[in-house]
Amino acid sequence: MRAARLIKMVLLLQARASMTAAELAEELEVSERTITRDAQALSEAGVPVYADRGRTGGYRLIGGYRTRLTGLARSEAEALFLSGVPGALREMGLEDAASAARLKVSAALLPSLRDASQSAAQRFHLDAPGWFRETPAPALLPAVADAVWDDRRLLARYRRQDSEVGRELEPYGLVLKAGVWYLCARVPDPGSGSGSGSGSGSGSYRVYRIDRFTSVEPHGENRFVRDEDFDLPGFWEERAAQFARAILRESVVLRLSPDGARQLPYVTDRAAAHEALADAEPDERGRVTITLPVESTVVAYSQLLMLGPEAEVLGPPELRDRLAATTARMAALYR
Repeated sequence: MRAARLIKMVLLLQARASMTAAELAEELEVSERTITRDAQALSEAGVPVYADRGRTGGYRLIGGYRTRLTGLARSEAEALFLSGVPGALREMGLEDAASAARLKVSAALLPSLRDASQSAAQRFHLDAPGWFRETPAPALLPAVADAVWDDRRLLARYRRQDSEVGRELEPYGLVLKAGVWYLCARVPDPGSGSGSGSGSGSGSYRVYRIDRFTSVEPHGENRFVRDEDFDLPGFWEERAAQFARAILRESVVLRLSPDGARQLPYVTDRAAAHEALADAEPDERGRVTITLPVESTVVAYSQLLMLGPEAEVLGPPELRDRLAATTARMAALYR
């Protein structure tokens, strides 16, 4: 236990240059007296821990001392920061790299690998909540993942409705949404200098389902230059919200009890439900009447059944009639 604490203390001082006894004690969950004893033990073992006294003092390592992760490759270091999603690592072909990295965690990263966590976060984002289905990993996912890691342009062909289209893509990042893999990529503008592979270029960012790619191959020998302002989690959040709104093509009129209003965000699109309820004025019985955007009346039928008697459909008439017939059948079953 103490050996692990001493190692962590060295790594903390290596990462932060200087820390007070109070900061170390809080981080390691021990007393300041224990920190003093640990610092002395490290010094006796040959680790050059130095204590600066005074109000601005603290502990630091001197002489450029550092412990290193011998032999840790960049791919292993980046995979290490994704080791909490083993399924995704396996599908991207990174399982072996992650396994090798975890064996080397007992020491500190080289300075040249300090950006590994940021590099991973800007290229891969896990969007965990499900959309009620599972899909197998696309066969071309490892090739796309390699291009994302290496900032390599791709020539990709993908299915779009009844046709197949080719695109030159700058693959910025991968997103796993409910078992479905998506590529966030920049499509270079014509004449932006993308052919040389050395300029930063320009273009529009788009999202592609990887299971719709029919082929991908590297394009050009040079890497593209990533836009440093690109934020993968923020970009995905914005596009996901746009997609959710785009599929809400129909609407229904509901009268909800107070319980129905509270439950509505849990059975239908959450953002649409909150928006519809925001300006609703309750009547003398506490009920509210709202117009709710829905994907279709077929989908709304299944969703609103979950609210039972807490929701009354006022329109469209065909949905009201269908729910009335269903509830009548249910009532007959329970007589």
